[in-house]
Amino acid sequence: MRAVVTVVGKDMVGILARVASVCAKNQVNVMDVTQSILQDLFAMIMVVDISKCTVPFSQLSDELTALGSGMNLKIHVMHEDIFNSMHRI
Repeated sequence: MRAVVTVVGKDMVGILARVASVCAKNQVNVMDVTQSILQDLFAMIMVVDISKCTVPFSQLSDELTALGSGMNLKIHVMHEDIFNSMHRI
C-alpha cells in the first residue's frame, strides 16, 4: 500500500528531514520525492510505502498534519487508492 504526502509552505531548512523522520519513526518507507522551491515557496510530493506502518493511517496523517502546523506548513496525506480515484477520468 502506498500514500501520497504533499507539503506546501515557506521554505526553511529541514523540511524534508523532519517529514522523513516522522515517516521513519513509523516504519513508512519513502519511495519517491520531488520538490521545488519557487523564490521562498516550498512544494514537495512524496510517494511512501505504508504497508509496514506501525500506527493506523489516521494517526500517521495526524502526526504529519501536526508537524506541518508546528512549522507553518500545510502537510496532507492521502491513501493512493483515493488519490487514484480522484484523478481518474
